[in-house]
Amino acid sequence: MALRRFKDSAGTDWQAFDVVPRSDERRHYDRRMPERTNANMSGRRPRRDEDRRVSVGRRSTMAKGVVNGWLCFERTDESDRRRLSPIPEDWLRCSDEVLEGYCRSALPARRPAGDEAATRKR
Repeated sequence: MALRRFKDSAGTDWQAFDVVPRSDERRHYDRRMPERTNANMSGRRPRRDEDRRVSVGRRSTMAKGVVNGWLCFERTDESDRRRLSPIPEDWLRCSDEVLEGYCRSALPARRPAGDEAATRKR
């Protein structure tokens, strides 16, 4: 993850960083161990006989459209966060004015659940 700090034309401090999702969002193994059985199953088939996950082998819907990642813009006072996808190739070396333009064209982004900084601001 690369990070860049800049000041917009209104004097607001921002930081920009790239976010690239992992190539595989699912585990590579079956965590259900064969030696673990449920004694209370009373005649039902054990769960480990079949995989009931609906999305086996597919990416989550969140990753759809942002497979190659996005550029996140966040005010340093943490009152605003934005997301731009795809990541502009020149974002690390462009001028602050161009980076501000990218920030203006970015879409508002929600804070992750459990983010204490966002909770304090409300």
